[in-house]
Amino acid sequence: MAQDRQSPGEGRADVPERVSGDEPLLAARVHRPSDLMRLLGGLLAIGLVLAVAAFAHFTTSGLEKDINAGAGGAPDLFVKIAGLVSSIAVLLVPVAFAIERLVKRDGLRIADGVLAAVLAHGVTLATDLWVAEAAPGAIRDALTQPQSGGGLTDPVHNYLAPVIAYMTAVGMARRPRWRVSLWAVLLLDAFTMLVAGYTTALSIVLTVLIGWTVAYGTLYAVGSPNVRPTGQTLLAGLRRVGFRPVTALRAEGVPDAVDSGDRGRRYIVTLEDGPPLDVTVVDREQQAHGFFYRAWRRISLRTITTRRSIVSLRQALEQEALLAYAAIAAGANAPKLIATSELGPDAVMLVYEHIGGRSLDALDDHEITDDLARSAWRQVKALQSRRIAHRRLTGDAILVDRSGRVVLTDLRGGEIAAGDLVLRMDVAQLLTTLGLRVGAERAVAAAVEVLGPDTVAACLPLLQPIALSRSTRATLRRLARERSAREREAVLEASAAAKRERELAKAEAAALADGTAVDDTAVRTAPGAGAGTTAGSKAGAGAGAKAGTKAGAKAGAKAGAKAEKAEKKADKKAEKRALDTALDEAREEDLLAQIRQQVLLIRPQAPVEPVRLERIKPRTLVSLIAGAVAAYFLLSQIASTPLSTISQADWRWVAAAVLFSALSYVAAAMSLLGFVPERVGFWRTVVAQIAGSFVKIVAPAAVGGVALNTRFLQRSGVRPGLAVASVGASQLFGLGAHILLLLAFGYLTGTEKSRSFTPSRTVIAGLLTVAVLVLVVTAIPFMRKFVSTRLRSLFAGVVPRMLDVLQRPVKLLTGISGMLLLTGAFVLCLDASIRAFGHDSQSISYASVAVVFLAGNALGSAAPTPGGVGAVEGALIGGLVTVGHLPIEVATPAVLLYRLLTLWLPVLPGWLCFNWLTKREEL
Repeated sequence: MAQDRQSPGEGRADVPERVSGDEPLLAARVHRPSDLMRLLGGLLAIGLVLAVAAFAHFTTSGLEKDINAGAGGAPDLFVKIAGLVSSIAVLLVPVAFAIERLVKRDGLRIADGVLAAVLAHGVTLATDLWVAEAAPGAIRDALTQPQSGGGLTDPVHNYLAPVIAYMTAVGMARRPRWRVSLWAVLLLDAFTMLVAGYTTALSIVLTVLIGWTVAYGTLYAVGSPNVRPTGQTLLAGLRRVGFRPVTALRAEGVPDAVDSGDRGRRYIVTLEDGPPLDVTVVDREQQAHGFFYRAWRRISLRTITTRRSIVSLRQALEQEALLAYAAIAAGANAPKLIATSELGPDAVMLVYEHIGGRSLDALDDHEITDDLARSAWRQVKALQSRRIAHRRLTGDAILVDRSGRVVLTDLRGGEIAAGDLVLRMDVAQLLTTLGLRVGAERAVAAAVEVLGPDTVAACLPLLQPIALSRSTRATLRRLARERSAREREAVLEASAAAKRERELAKAEAAALADGTAVDDTAVRTAPGAGAGTTAGSKAGAGAGAKAGTKAGAKAGAKAGAKAEKAEKKADKKAEKRALDTALDEAREEDLLAQIRQQVLLIRPQAPVEPVRLERIKPRTLVSLIAGAVAAYFLLSQIASTPLSTISQADWRWVAAAVLFSALSYVAAAMSLLGFVPERVGFWRTVVAQIAGSFVKIVAPAAVGGVALNTRFLQRSGVRPGLAVASVGASQLFGLGAHILLLLAFGYLTGTEKSRSFTPSRTVIAGLLTVAVLVLVVTAIPFMRKFVSTRLRSLFAGVVPRMLDVLQRPVKLLTGISGMLLLTGAFVLCLDASIRAFGHDSQSISYASVAVVFLAGNALGSAAPTPGGVGAVEGALIGGLVTVGHLPIEVATPAVLLYRLLTLWLPVLPGWLCFNWLTKREEL
């Protein structure tokens, strides 16, 4: 949208200033990553304070004694006067600041401060209630002091925390005079309360942290006022550095990807005299865009491959200016920087000579010639001759001007004096960028012609997705999904064609046996089921008739049955060969593999082993954190369990628990085979389920079991697509059965002690929670799209498989029985573990045990730890204590015994079974 405005300038005052394409409505508020980081830091600090209060009891008590001893010499009159003054001033200073802001029409900040103060007051009340009712005694002693009239002081001060939250949210810290006055009042108030014995040192620290944390949480939730400069600010800044702008046109087509979000807003500025300018405006909000992604890359990747996650505006300006001058000095085509300037305290601008043209992404494929590709490589060669790395050689950073000259833009993310690894990453990135547009062969040929074969071959270890830009990785993932869809369609077409051919052959065989002609149209529409049986049976009957005896007839029937069985086996082999052939013909190599092949044709001895760039993977980090928490929880529970309780276990119930645990593997095999129409050995499936006990220790249970069962079915002769569909159908049906059983047993648990069958509060709360989650998912577009995409891909393969299973009632009955038996075996194993420690069997029902197991198992499947370690134990112990009203001395050893039998003891047999199946090539 164009905006025409008049403003007095340094040039001709009658020239209108127009900003075309400027943001018509900039967001009034923005969510700053810095506020979120401060929020997380505050939460961590609160946790550390509580940890110190809980575990450093002697340190905190000694500190309180020292403070009380030092305060004893303070004059009582001085303490009372200071307390009175500070109590009044701590309320007057924020009110005075609010009046000053309202006079200057800055009411939104005051509203933010009031909201933060209200939330802080609520948090302090909740903290006081928790400390008084549920906190450990060490924390209560560290945060409170006994009063002379009885009772304890407040753990957190209900008026200090709101004042601190208000002060932080309104930005009083950015105004030195107000900040100094308020902090002086707060410190005086805290001092008087400490001296008078109304609080403790840790209570003061916790109060400050709560107010500070709530303030930044409020600011991040509601957003901070947007201070991004407008187009008119840009025009004023250009006049300050000596230019006479007429119009500023906002450049379009700038991608909004996370890895390019800090490139700034771009304008094409026309002047009263002289050529136009390209101006880039960078502000703090844009610079912070993608901060968390870059921070994670810096943590997860090795330092040599990453740059600083965020720099100041001054550093960003200086870095881009330095790289612009260095690139031109190296002989590369780069925009010429002619001026820089600040646009207030929160933005800078960089002024370049205008280069008209289009980016590589904007060009059609036929416009990207070999000469253009070689020109791009020559620019990279010029940079690398001076050890300059670009770090963003994507399609939008390569500009082609009107004369066909290639210009490298977006140098802000580059490096001076770059190492070999970073330079090779640039080569790998540009190979991929050009390969996506012109193919691997042409991209490699142009690179080899300009850089030489050795330089291109040296980048092969860096030719991996993690070394490429985020937008490039997203493109490669999209192409991989499209490639998989094409392969799947080719396999389905081949399967349908093979089925039509078999039906045609069977129909022809039946027609020949009847002595009749076969119409081609009728053959193609006739059902093929039973044709082979009819032909085989008639052949057998004919053999029997010729023999003229009953023995001959029986021999003929037997021969016909054998022929029918051999025919079916041959059909399956033929179908498998046809599908394998179709899959081989449809299989396409990904782009990175194609580039490697092209380079290896030139340098066969080039190293191809990928360089390890990742320092840590997300899954490893989550597993380590969750494992540490789980280990702490388990060790604390085991330490609190008396050894006498374990020694008094009833070993008859322990033996029963062992039998129920073993029965679960048979039930798991039944639940899997019930959704596999093909014939698979039952006992081999049982062995595979035992092997799964080893796999789920090294991977999350929901992931490891699915992968193992899918691999086992494929090795047993089930086609890959059908194997995945069978396991998916089993998982989907198991999820539905799990939810229904949880609701049913929850209902029974709520009504077992009541004469009427009214639903329990647990069931109602659960249903309401599910309803709220469904509403949230359907209301948020991103989550709705994510869930619908996953469900669509799931049902695409599962529903046809379920239809196949429904045609075999025995199979379906086996699957349902296996799932019910599996749940029953685990419930009985947990119940036997409880009874093993001498608990009265009448005080906890099977329904309650079932509810506890089903809830704990669901939590364990969602937990990121292998086998749900920690999460399952905590859920089961908490459930038995709250739902079953078991004492902690019984619930803890019972759950540990149950987990020992179902998780830890089967690991060794599972490892043996896993190796046995692997050696037999069945996994």
